[in-house]
Amino acid sequence: MLNHVSRNGRRRTVRNEELGDLEVWIDQDLCTGDGICAQYAPEVFELDIDGLAYVKSADDELLQDKGAIAPVPLPLLTEVVDSAKECPGDCIHVRRASDRVEVYGPDAE
Repeated sequence: MLNHVSRNGRRRTVRNEELGDLEVWIDQDLCTGDGICAQYAPEVFELDIDGLAYVKSADDELLQDKGAIAPVPLPLLTEVVDSAKECPGDCIHVRRASDRVEVYGPDAE
């Protein structure tokens, strides 16, 4: 289980099975290049030579297209969520793959 804080500040608990398969993407236009995401989850995030963070594929390939989407491996869910919470640029978006509803990040409800 993970705690989730909605935009209105209320806390609720979200169970992993409620979420289903998750995917993550980064809005490079908002990325500050601090690298916090790569520190929390280096298997999922990496800074490129342009100083911005990008997601990595399941095969560890850096996905350099802006807005590229990568699956969130369940064993790394906490690290990815922490990355989204701690990101100073509020640019990490974690959403359900099934309906693309953001569950963690700046647009989470």
